[in-house]
Amino acid sequence: MLLLLTISNTCIRLHNRLSTIYGQLIRTGLCFCNRYEFGKELGRGEFGITYQCVDKTSGENVACKTIAKSKLRTEIDVEDVRREVVIMRHLPKHPNIVSYKEVYEDKDAVYLVMELCEGGELFDRIVARGHYTERAAALVTKTILEVVQVCHKHGVIHRDLKPENFLYANVNENAQLKAIDFGLSIFFEPGQRFGEIVGSPYYMAPEVLRRNYGPEVDVWSAGVILYILLCGVPPFWAETEEGIAHAIVKGTIDFNRDPWPRVSDEAKDLVKGMLDANPYNRFTVEEVLDHHWIQNADKVSNVCLGEGVRTKIKQFTLMNKFKKKVLRVVADNLPLDQVHGIKQMFYMMDTDKNGNLSFQELKDGLHMMGQTVAEPEVHLLMDAADVDGNGMLNCEEFVTMAVHLQRLSNDDHLKQAFLQFDKNKSGFIEYEDLKISLFDDSLAPQNDQVINDIIFDADLDKDGRISYQDFKVMMSTGTDWKMGSRQYSKAMLNALSMRLFKDKSMQLTN
Repeated sequence: MLLLLTISNTCIRLHNRLSTIYGQLIRTGLCFCNRYEFGKELGRGEFGITYQCVDKTSGENVACKTIAKSKLRTEIDVEDVRREVVIMRHLPKHPNIVSYKEVYEDKDAVYLVMELCEGGELFDRIVARGHYTERAAALVTKTILEVVQVCHKHGVIHRDLKPENFLYANVNENAQLKAIDFGLSIFFEPGQRFGEIVGSPYYMAPEVLRRNYGPEVDVWSAGVILYILLCGVPPFWAETEEGIAHAIVKGTIDFNRDPWPRVSDEAKDLVKGMLDANPYNRFTVEEVLDHHWIQNADKVSNVCLGEGVRTKIKQFTLMNKFKKKVLRVVADNLPLDQVHGIKQMFYMMDTDKNGNLSFQELKDGLHMMGQTVAEPEVHLLMDAADVDGNGMLNCEEFVTMAVHLQRLSNDDHLKQAFLQFDKNKSGFIEYEDLKISLFDDSLAPQNDQVINDIIFDADLDKDGRISYQDFKVMMSTGTDWKMGSRQYSKAMLNALSMRLFKDKSMQLTN
């Protein structure tokens, strides 16, 4: 049975369009396993797992993103999956965009079959090289902007450009870099503006936080990637989501830290143009591609930017990978009886028994449970969790948010995750534990210093190992790892946006 849902009237036209096109693409009545054989796991996301598979007919190796229907808890989740399939089919064949092949669906899952990229992530390849230069950064940036240009010419905003979403086709030195994930992408018309907050905070444009944006956000995200490529750290960073948001809106770019004094003025000029906080003044895709530094990418300085850049990039990416692995463990260990308890809580709050929680019912229910929540905070909660925008929370919306918030805050669940990383049961996460957890696929040699750096950052009492208390503090800082749930990130970032701009003092002025 296809994924058929009723959604709000404001989305009905797009819903019908996506449903029609998706219905034409889907291979129903055909068993995926009759055509393909599953191989090793390549990666995990919120909704599904990507596997290497073999076409039994041709012997070709492919990638298959398997999306379990049980994970699609809301109407928006279903719409995202449909849209990803339709967008991948809509985009033209391009050497730097992963090729869509076909899609299957059965009663349990959707199977999105794509070209297999075996060359590793963008940042992994950078840190594996012994020599990293400004020229390499220019060539990568040119490729990313060419992908953005293709997307925009075909009416698609990517909305989630980040290094993890770029893989190399194979292990060869001259392998093509390819964009791989269009799960948050959206169709757009010229002049159309969007208000849904999606993406990863480090790479998020200020107008996304203002909930009024267009295709210019992709140039900003590419500019953040370029900044990291040149110096090893994000331009806007803090320990909390709110701190990162303030830094993004403030828009102060640091060109003083090492190695910026060694970076060319042309590269800095491009970074400034791509990271202009005003989207109307920001460089367009065409202006970036016409920039002298990009036009002459193969002639840019080939002098090494310094070992520090590689080390910082490696530490930045590995710490987030570690935290994301922790979240996956936590997310998979919530007992079903707790989900049942959350549903019972919903039914208790739903005093008029109409299947939805009004603002007053949510406020009264929280008070009845001993949770004294100020009225403005209840409004924030309603706005963040109300996925279909009808001013009420249905059971599905209430459960989805509550489940994820419990995963992040419940001490027992975090303890279980800690124990899974404490391989020798010593009560601490030590060097060998991290080595096994982060490098079980033997990705790159000489990881000793990076592992020691991660331990040093998390180890509060500096005894050379991560205690459970250290672990808890580590999991409360930083942000990218928390974006594993679109529902959680939407809720958290919506509430953050409302707090940030409620007094109008940070609004954009042309």
